[in-house]
Amino acid sequence: MTESDEWADDLTAWALDAPPPGTPFHPIGPPIPVTAPRVRRGDVRAALLALLLEGPRNGYQMIQDIAERSRGVWRPSPGSVYPALQQLEDERLVSGDDSGGSRTFRLTDEGRKGAERAATRSAPWDEVARTVPEDRHELRLLWGQVGEAFHHLVHTANDQQVAEAKRLLRRTRKSMFQILAED
Repeated sequence: MTESDEWADDLTAWALDAPPPGTPFHPIGPPIPVTAPRVRRGDVRAALLALLLEGPRNGYQMIQDIAERSRGVWRPSPGSVYPALQQLEDERLVSGDDSGGSRTFRLTDEGRKGAERAATRSAPWDEVARTVPEDRHELRLLWGQVGEAFHHLVHTANDQQVAEAKRLLRRTRKSMFQILAED
């Protein structure tokens, strides 16, 4: 067992004293947001067409672009993006080309006409982002940044850094519950 495995086990043991997974304050993994973004039927399709109107992209690039443009609020899963792209291709609104292990999609003439008509409306990622209160945007981004730092720490920290990180996490958890206890 490596040092980082032991540290992950220690953190898991610490987390067992925490609320159960799936609750908003469970410390392992991002919590399920109380103010989750609302993605309506057709938003993925509309977002893909809007992005392809700007130029060819592969599915991964479109997922990244949607997440970036929604300021991290909406990151559609590959399980929603790739079936939507397949449907758009079946409808002959997009065409896909395989090259270098990736499939790049572009609008067909018919797809371009439909995407241009839809472009007069607000962008789908803006609509989804507006479903999360503005004051929660930064909080969500900060949580993602903490998760990224945690990932790096688990894989590269030495014993002293692990001990310091555990102290910090304990203090942070306590402080967050103190904030919630204030009325």
